[in-house]
Order: sequence, then C-alpha cells, then structure tokens
Amino acid sequence: MSPINLAIVGVGKIVRDQHLPSIANNSDFKLIATASRHGTVDGIPAFTSIEAMLDAVPGIDAVSLCMPPQYRYEAAYKALEAGKHVFLEKPPGATLSEVADLEALAKAKGVSLFASWHSRYAPAVEAAKAFLAGTTIKSAHVIWKEDVRHWHPNQEWIWQAGGLGVFDPGINALSIVTHILPPLFLTGAVLEFPENRDSPIAADLQFKSGQGLPVHAEFDWRQTGKQSWDIVAETEAGQMVLSEGGSKLSVNGALTFTAPEAEYPSLYRRFAEIVKAGTSDVDLAPLRHVADAFMLGKRKFVEAFHD
Repeated sequence: MSPINLAIVGVGKIVRDQHLPSIANNSDFKLIATASRHGTVDGIPAFTSIEAMLDAVPGIDAVSLCMPPQYRYEAAYKALEAGKHVFLEKPPGATLSEVADLEALAKAKGVSLFASWHSRYAPAVEAAKAFLAGTTIKSAHVIWKEDVRHWHPNQEWIWQAGGLGVFDPGINALSIVTHILPPLFLTGAVLEFPENRDSPIAADLQFKSGQGLPVHAEFDWRQTGKQSWDIVAETEAGQMVLSEGGSKLSVNGALTFTAPEAEYPSLYRRFAEIVKAGTSDVDLAPLRHVADAFMLGKRKFVEAFHD
C-alpha cells in the first residue's frame, strides 16, 4: 500500500520530541504538510491554519492534532468533514461531549478517529496487566508527582480552564489504570487550586470497583528532585510496582520486566492499523475520570503559583 499522507497541526515540543521521529521511522506514513501559528518543519510545506492547509494540499489522508485540548475540537471537526482520518493527542478534547460528537462525525464520514493515550504503550504496561489478571488485587495506589516548572515552563494554556492542570500528566496514570485494573468509579476527591489559577496543581482521588477494590491516586505538580510515576498494587501474589511511568515492572521487589521506551512509535503503528481497517479507537475512560473529579471533587485553594 502507498504511505498514508499525513499532516500535523500544532508544531510544538511534543511534535519535535516524539511525533516527528516516530513518523520518520514508520513507512506507513509520509509527512506532507504542517499547520501551526509559529512552528514549522524543515522541508515540509507550512501553513498558519488548518483551513489554509486543507485547501492547498488536497492529497492529505490523515491529520495529527497536537494543539492544546481547548482548541482541538474545531480543527478535528474540519479535518473529519474534509474526509481525513484524525489522530488526537491526549487528552482527546476539553470535554466529553465534543469528543463524542467527533466520534459520531468520523463514523458518518467513514474515516478513523484515534484518541491516543501514549502511556498505555509504555513498555511494561502489558506485562503488568497480565500479572494482575493472574491474581487477586487487594488495593492499588497511584503516585504521579512531578515538577511543572521542568515539564511545562511558561505554558499558560495548562493553567486555563480546560487545560486540566495537574490532570495533564495525571490522565497518563489514569490511562494506564483504566487499562490494567477492573472498571472503577470515583468516590471522592480533593482538588488543590492555586489562588491565581483556573486549574488544579494537585489532586487526591479515591476510587473503587463494583467489587469494592479500593484505589487511591495522588497527583502533584510541586515535586522537585526525583519524579514519581508509579502504580503500586497489593495482590495475593505479592506487591506489584509499575514504575517510571510504566517502563519497569517489579514483583515483591524483584525487577521482572523492562524495555526501551517506544510509546509514540507504538501510537503511530496503532493509528496505521485502524486507518487500514477502517475503524476508530476512542476510549474516553481516562477523560471521564477527570470529568468526574471536577464534578465530585472538593476545591481547596492554596498559595499562588508563579513560573
């Protein structure tokens, strides 16, 4: 088959660090255009809006949308209306309703929509899922704490309404949790908002399953030094620790699985799969948990945050 002619909208850090290398090393795709207010890719036709790009380059088959979630729906709608397959960076949108609308539009247009969750493709996630499937889980604890000044310097959009705040990284943990644990629902939450921001800097979440499995999640953007991206499960077979964002699996203190990180190459392999199959992959479970947290969570105001 001929390569899928791909365009990218929103050329920023994540595109340069992850998308471009993954596309370059995947023979299923050929990058033929970009649209971004500021960023460009050497040697690739560049436009400042998705409308101009779609008008000028009719040969585009698929579009990867990598702008902040608050601005993604309109671009996704235009791409789907034009008959293009669409790859949504995480989170897939600012609201559940808009992503559901895009899913319906993709189906009506006969094109593929991919809500990507890169942390699900961390190397040890499938090994963790297999381990947990073979035992009884007693409880789980998620610790996802990092330094926002290091990972998101001067990115104002993440602090705005719809930018998700600490749930921007926290949703990565939720994307793993919803893949390896039984279905859960939120029972309580405390969200900490800096007094000068519209999105939370920390969150403490309590979940349980229909069978009563307790899961506690702690998200915090104020951690300095060593960063923490761990999921710990107490099971009848012992303690399982999925650490470093899903890259290492340990059971009872012994490392049982690790492999090189390849999240975005895996995402693009999955996107090619669904495009070829004529299907979509739109799992909203992680975003639904975030929406539940904003709905059910108690708000606690903390000191102002300044970059």
